[in-house]
Amino acid sequence: MTRSMTAFARQEAQQSWGGLVWELRSVNHRYLEPHLRIPESFRELESALREQLRKKLSRGKIDCTLRFEMEKKQQGIQVDESRAQQLISAAEKLAAMTANPQPIDTLEVLRWPGVMVDTTLDMDAVRKVALQLFASAIDDLNEGRKREGVELAELITQRLDAIAVVVADVREKMPQIIQGQRELLLTRVADLQLEIDPVRIEQEVALLAQKADVAEEMDRLDTHVQEVRRILKQKGAIGRRLDFLMQELNREANTLSSKAIVVETTNSAVELKVLIEQMREQIQNIE
Repeated sequence: MTRSMTAFARQEAQQSWGGLVWELRSVNHRYLEPHLRIPESFRELESALREQLRKKLSRGKIDCTLRFEMEKKQQGIQVDESRAQQLISAAEKLAAMTANPQPIDTLEVLRWPGVMVDTTLDMDAVRKVALQLFASAIDDLNEGRKREGVELAELITQRLDAIAVVVADVREKMPQIIQGQRELLLTRVADLQLEIDPVRIEQEVALLAQKADVAEEMDRLDTHVQEVRRILKQKGAIGRRLDFLMQELNREANTLSSKAIVVETTNSAVELKVLIEQMREQIQNIE
């Protein structure tokens, strides 16, 4: 299936420790060129992230951005307020029973077991979620590339249909064009009142027909059109092969233009070039 290289994907995950957001942007490029913008605490995932991209994408410039927001309660060390209050209440009761009570030392309260709670985040678990979310983002990106690829294939198919019509029209008109040139040659000879051997005239007409013969070019245009249709139905990366076929189609259109002996053929060659260029522009975005 045809896939575009242009797409966008966004995947988000919310957990008790905070949130992760992946944003992936893809544009056309000759090769696969990933750019990762991730927090330093996720830097060790870079090789794994690149490997995931290589497995699922063949071409395109891919900008991958990860944003990580930690819940405030997960940041640093927290105080178990309930436990601290219990400790303070117990200290106040003891103070009431003492003749010379000492003021409560808050630092001593903090040192009491269980009052200070270490909420250091388990980054291994967070990184695991980030990897899973990245895989989902790539799948989402691929779905977008497929959807746009279907539209690109339709646009290219429309141009292929138009090329087939032009080729059929030229092929149909060539006998009439050659006959018209023969009659034009005879008219000019008659106007000049020249005595020329009819055999020589027929030789000239045959030579003209040979120079203007574009049957091979028409056959190759038809063949290339069919090959483009076939490749559009294949799986995997097809952009480079399609780009090569655009060069071949353009070569045949140029040959047709160089062999044109009437304005109708010249116009057909120009129309073919326009259609081929339109396809080439679309193919630049195909993986």
